[in-house]
Amino acid sequence: MQLIDIGVNLTNSSFAGKHQDILERAEAAGVRQMLVTGTSLEGSESALALCLQLDESGQRLFSTAGIHPHDASSWTADSARQLRALLDQPRVRAVGECGLDFNRDFSPRPQQEKVLEEHLALAVEAQRPLFLHERDASGRLLAILKHYRDQLPAAVVHCFTGEREALFGYLDLDLHIGITGWICDERRGTHLHPLMASIPAGRLMLESDAPYLLPRSLRPKPKSGRNEPAYLPEVLREVARHRKESPEVVAAHTSACARAFFGLPERA
Repeated sequence: MQLIDIGVNLTNSSFAGKHQDILERAEAAGVRQMLVTGTSLEGSESALALCLQLDESGQRLFSTAGIHPHDASSWTADSARQLRALLDQPRVRAVGECGLDFNRDFSPRPQQEKVLEEHLALAVEAQRPLFLHERDASGRLLAILKHYRDQLPAAVVHCFTGEREALFGYLDLDLHIGITGWICDERRGTHLHPLMASIPAGRLMLESDAPYLLPRSLRPKPKSGRNEPAYLPEVLREVARHRKESPEVVAAHTSACARAFFGLPERA
């Protein structure tokens, strides 16, 4: 059984000096490929550098390049040029993490929307898929995406935590859905359980979002309290349970979906 983790924040400082151990544990757990998330210009450059440093084969680690909505205020006249240069690199497989976050509003909403549209224009120009973030903003995100969707190759709403209406809005736009350990959280993730069967095979992908969102159902719990890709099978089990599919079946179709979405090679 093989898995692909489409979103791991491997550049996070809590992983410093631990990368080889993390990769070894992921491999032992069946996580064969990963997308390292870029959330700022500096972070996107670091994500690419890690991929090149830790995976000389070019078959295991890939990255994204973008500016998170929390950091939308950092956008400058030169940001598009810098992201465009990153997107020219073969290991960079998607535009993002980008989107809208009206939950924390760390950047003003008009600026978030402007920067999202800049990312959309880049994705259309480069013909790369989008890696999207959304919190409490599904209506605006859908309204903006509708103007670009016909020109975009693909887009995934990463770490989906929304309600039924938002899910069906995204599916109606032919978007993909990323599911994390949020679904394993008995305090706030149970609303996702009945939605799992509504996501078609071929549109569903799995992600750890490590070091965040440690699955609360994981036993034993790591003393560090830190999530990592090796715990992705716990997300797989919870998703499979609510889809009434075997873990093997879900692993197969989510990995095939991720490989096609990001244009990943088959691991030798």
